[in-house]
Amino acid sequence: MKAIVTVVGYDTVGILAKVSAVCAANNANIIDVTQSVLKEMFTMVMLIDISELTDDFASLQQALFTLGDQIGMKIHVMHEDIFNSMHHI
Repeated sequence: MKAIVTVVGYDTVGILAKVSAVCAANNANIIDVTQSVLKEMFTMVMLIDISELTDDFASLQQALFTLGDQIGMKIHVMHEDIFNSMHHI
């Protein structure tokens, strides 16, 4: 199983490291990542493998949401089934 993580906000040092640390602490493996900085705005999309999480998916979502609040970013985590359903005609 996979999930999509999106991160948006003002660029600062260490965003990728902090998000990656939360993923690692929850045993979510990062499969792919893309990031971009447009002027001072940072955007990142990650594809993560959640098949071996140490806790449930909701705990990972909450941990990343809390991190977003701490660093002034909007972090959203969506299960791939939801993502696929939203983008299927």
